[in-house]
Amino acid sequence: MFVGPFIALNDPTFLGGEVAKNLTVGSLIYAARNIAVGLAFFIAIYLRNAPMLFILIVIRLITDVIDAPAFFAFRPEANLIGLIVIFTLNCYLPALIGLRYLWRQMAGNISKEN
Repeated sequence: MFVGPFIALNDPTFLGGEVAKNLTVGSLIYAARNIAVGLAFFIAIYLRNAPMLFILIVIRLITDVIDAPAFFAFRPEANLIGLIVIFTLNCYLPALIGLRYLWRQMAGNISKEN
């Protein structure tokens, strides 16, 4: 969630050449989406709300699953293997590990209540 915006802020040309330095509707939507989800994550962590965090991770995982092929479709010169490795290590695996952990936490809380 934070790797893409970090790269975009430090090297905007990485995400689309010199044109990426221009402000567009797409870049504003990308920024708004990440800021909104980031704030929601902070609220969920602050409240220690496992179900809310679980839903946010699912939403973020779906978004990342769409972002990877979209990134490659609009930037075919990108290294496909590198793209797969980056998304797998920075997005998919952490999300799946987090979902598994939260699922166990939520399932444990449900069984304690019964």
